[in-house]
Amino acid sequence: MECTVKWMDGMTFIAETATGHLLAMDGAPEAGGRNLAPRPMELLLAGAGGCSAFDVVLILKKSRQTVSGCEVRLVAERADTDPKVFTRIGFHYTVKGRNLKPDAVERAIHLSAEKYCSASIMMGKTAELTHTWDIVEAD
Repeated sequence: MECTVKWMDGMTFIAETATGHLLAMDGAPEAGGRNLAPRPMELLLAGAGGCSAFDVVLILKKSRQTVSGCEVRLVAERADTDPKVFTRIGFHYTVKGRNLKPDAVERAIHLSAEKYCSASIMMGKTAELTHTWDIVEAD
Protein backbone atom coordinates (compact mmCIF):
# COMPACT_ATOMS: atom_id res chain seq x y z
CA MET A 1 0.00 0.00 0.00
CA GLU A 2 1.28 3.47 -0.83
CA CYS A 3 0.23 7.06 -0.33
CA THR A 4 1.75 10.41 -1.25
CA VAL A 5 1.08 13.48 0.89
CA LYS A 6 1.82 16.89 -0.58
CA TRP A 7 1.93 20.18 1.31
CA MET A 8 -0.20 22.77 -0.45
CA ASP A 9 -0.01 25.98 1.62
CA GLY A 10 -0.54 27.09 5.20
CA MET A 11 -1.11 23.77 6.94
CA THR A 12 -3.16 22.16 4.15
CA PHE A 13 -2.02 18.84 2.73
CA ILE A 14 -3.43 16.65 -0.06
CA ALA A 15 -2.97 12.89 0.07
CA GLU A 16 -3.17 10.74 -3.04
CA THR A 17 -3.79 7.09 -2.32
CA ALA A 18 -2.49 4.16 -4.33
CA THR A 19 -5.96 3.80 -5.86
CA GLY A 20 -5.81 7.39 -7.12
CA HIS A 21 -8.17 9.00 -4.60
CA LEU A 22 -7.48 12.45 -3.19
CA LEU A 23 -7.97 13.41 0.42
CA ALA A 24 -7.46 16.83 1.99
CA MET A 25 -6.17 17.46 5.51
CA ASP A 26 -5.77 20.76 7.33
CA GLY A 27 -4.70 22.06 10.70
CA ALA A 28 -6.52 24.09 13.30
CA PRO A 29 -6.27 27.89 12.93
CA GLU A 30 -4.18 28.13 16.10
CA ALA A 31 -1.62 25.85 14.42
CA GLY A 32 -1.57 27.82 11.16
CA GLY A 33 -4.34 25.93 9.39
CA ARG A 34 -7.52 27.30 7.89
CA ASN A 35 -9.89 24.55 9.07
CA LEU A 36 -10.59 23.54 5.46
CA ALA A 37 -10.49 19.78 5.98
CA PRO A 38 -10.28 17.13 8.71
CA ARG A 39 -7.22 16.86 10.93
CA PRO A 40 -4.99 13.81 10.34
CA MET A 41 -5.98 12.27 13.70
CA GLU A 42 -9.67 12.69 12.82
CA LEU A 43 -8.99 10.68 9.67
CA LEU A 44 -7.34 7.92 11.71
CA LEU A 45 -10.44 7.71 13.88
CA ALA A 46 -12.74 7.77 10.84
CA GLY A 47 -10.63 5.06 9.21
CA ALA A 48 -11.06 2.79 12.22
CA GLY A 49 -14.81 3.36 12.15
CA GLY A 50 -15.01 2.71 8.42
CA CYS A 51 -12.87 -0.40 8.67
CA SER A 52 -15.02 -1.85 11.44
CA ALA A 53 -18.36 -0.90 9.86
CA PHE A 54 -17.22 -2.53 6.61
CA ASP A 55 -16.42 -5.75 8.50
CA VAL A 56 -19.71 -5.77 10.42
CA VAL A 57 -21.84 -5.30 7.30
CA LEU A 58 -19.88 -7.91 5.34
CA ILE A 59 -20.04 -10.47 8.16
CA LEU A 60 -23.79 -9.91 8.66
CA LYS A 61 -24.45 -10.29 4.92
CA LYS A 62 -22.40 -13.49 4.82
CA SER A 63 -24.44 -14.70 7.81
CA ARG A 64 -27.58 -14.14 5.72
CA GLN A 65 -28.83 -11.36 7.97
CA THR A 66 -31.05 -8.72 6.36
CA VAL A 67 -28.94 -5.71 7.29
CA SER A 68 -29.96 -2.35 5.82
CA GLY A 69 -27.88 0.11 7.83
CA CYS A 70 -24.84 0.35 10.02
CA GLU A 71 -23.59 3.43 11.81
CA VAL A 72 -20.60 3.57 14.13
CA ARG A 73 -20.13 6.50 16.49
CA LEU A 74 -16.61 6.76 17.86
CA VAL A 75 -15.65 8.79 20.91
CA ALA A 76 -11.92 9.02 21.58
CA GLU A 77 -9.65 10.42 24.26
CA ARG A 78 -6.04 11.36 23.62
CA ALA A 79 -2.97 11.65 25.82
CA ASP A 80 -2.33 15.13 27.23
CA THR A 81 1.33 15.13 26.21
CA ASP A 82 3.17 14.38 22.97
CA PRO A 83 2.81 12.06 21.29
CA LYS A 84 -0.92 12.60 21.81
CA VAL A 85 -1.93 9.04 20.98
CA PHE A 86 -5.44 7.78 21.43
CA THR A 87 -5.79 6.35 24.93
CA ARG A 88 -9.48 5.33 24.86
CA ILE A 89 -11.84 4.76 21.96
CA GLY A 90 -15.48 3.82 22.35
CA PHE A 91 -17.23 2.30 19.33
CA HIS A 92 -21.04 2.36 19.40
CA TYR A 93 -22.77 0.54 16.54
CA THR A 94 -26.35 1.12 15.48
CA VAL A 95 -27.26 -1.73 13.16
CA LYS A 96 -30.51 -1.59 11.23
CA GLY A 97 -32.25 -4.47 9.54
CA ARG A 98 -35.15 -6.88 9.50
CA ASN A 99 -35.25 -9.56 12.19
CA LEU A 100 -31.55 -9.23 12.93
CA LYS A 101 -30.36 -11.82 15.40
CA PRO A 102 -28.65 -10.15 18.36
CA ASP A 103 -26.13 -13.01 18.53
CA ALA A 104 -25.19 -12.44 14.88
CA VAL A 105 -24.68 -8.71 15.43
CA GLU A 106 -22.59 -9.31 18.55
CA ARG A 107 -20.52 -11.93 16.72
CA ALA A 108 -19.91 -9.62 13.74
CA ILE A 109 -18.72 -6.82 16.03
CA HIS A 110 -16.53 -9.21 18.02
CA LEU A 111 -14.94 -10.63 14.86
CA SER A 112 -14.23 -7.15 13.55
CA ALA A 113 -12.71 -6.06 16.87
CA GLU A 114 -10.65 -9.18 17.49
CA LYS A 115 -9.72 -10.51 14.05
CA TYR A 116 -10.44 -8.39 10.97
CA CYS A 117 -10.30 -4.62 11.51
CA SER A 118 -6.61 -3.85 11.08
CA ALA A 119 -7.09 -0.17 11.94
CA SER A 120 -8.80 -0.65 15.29
CA ILE A 121 -6.63 -3.61 16.26
CA MET A 122 -3.55 -1.44 15.61
CA MET A 123 -5.03 1.42 17.65
CA GLY A 124 -5.77 -1.05 20.42
CA LYS A 125 -2.01 -1.24 21.03
CA THR A 126 -2.15 2.21 22.68
CA ALA A 127 -5.84 2.70 23.44
CA GLU A 128 -8.45 0.92 25.51
CA LEU A 129 -11.23 -0.03 23.07
CA THR A 130 -14.85 -0.62 24.01
CA HIS A 131 -17.67 -1.81 21.76
CA THR A 132 -21.39 -1.34 22.39
CA TRP A 133 -24.28 -1.77 20.02
CA ASP A 134 -27.99 -1.64 19.48
CA ILE A 135 -30.34 -2.90 16.81
CA VAL A 136 -33.01 -0.87 15.03
CA GLU A 137 -35.80 -2.80 13.32
CA ALA A 138 -36.23 -1.69 9.71
CA ASP A 139 -39.67 -0.88 8.34
